[in-house]
Amino acid sequence: MLKLIQLEIRKNKLFGMLKGVAIAVLLILGFMLLLTYVDAEDGSGRGEFKTYAEMLEGLYILVKVTFVVFASVVLSKLVIDEYKNNTITLLFMYPISRKKLLAAKIIIVFLFTLLSVFISDILIGALLIGINSFTHVIPGQLELTAISREVVRIGADAIYAAGIGLIPLYIGMRKKSVPATIVTAVLFVGVSSSDFGGFRMSNLVGISIFFSLLGVAIAYLSIRNIEQKDIA
Repeated sequence: MLKLIQLEIRKNKLFGMLKGVAIAVLLILGFMLLLTYVDAEDGSGRGEFKTYAEMLEGLYILVKVTFVVFASVVLSKLVIDEYKNNTITLLFMYPISRKKLLAAKIIIVFLFTLLSVFISDILIGALLIGINSFTHVIPGQLELTAISREVVRIGADAIYAAGIGLIPLYIGMRKKSVPATIVTAVLFVGVSSSDFGGFRMSNLVGISIFFSLLGVAIAYLSIRNIEQKDIA
């Protein structure tokens, strides 16, 4: 399986997407700095965030939304494009299990989303906290126990996002459409991350776990009968 994953990464030149990831991280950092340091409308001299909790909450949402959509792009490149252009037929002619080939592609998307969210949250969060330690725009400081708690939350969020990033596979496989796959991801994270009078679905652990497991289930069902399925 590891060999297949390495071959898929090389074949699709996925390391070239790291530049896009780096650009996304810089844009998120810039946007977070803008929200943190541009004066609020109430004239308080502070930006959108008044506490570390608010700042980190905003960061986690922005990172998750960005990389779930990014995952749909990778999913489209690795899976949906292959079906759309019918190149998957040639791929399945190799003396390798179809299940293993498709599983390798899905594992890449899962790990890409997990690592992107985890590293981005840690990196951007550390930079924002470090900058604030000099500017003191957000009062107080994070205790060691609070930092440990945030790292655990980041890890959990990364796992949830990795599962959620597989949900667009359902629409993509049915429609064999790259735009439909990406639009599904945009609509899904848009609704789940929106604030409805202080209520946000993505803040509920139970719902995040449900959506993450739903994505994994969709991936499993996509692979389960692939050996017998007509791919034309």
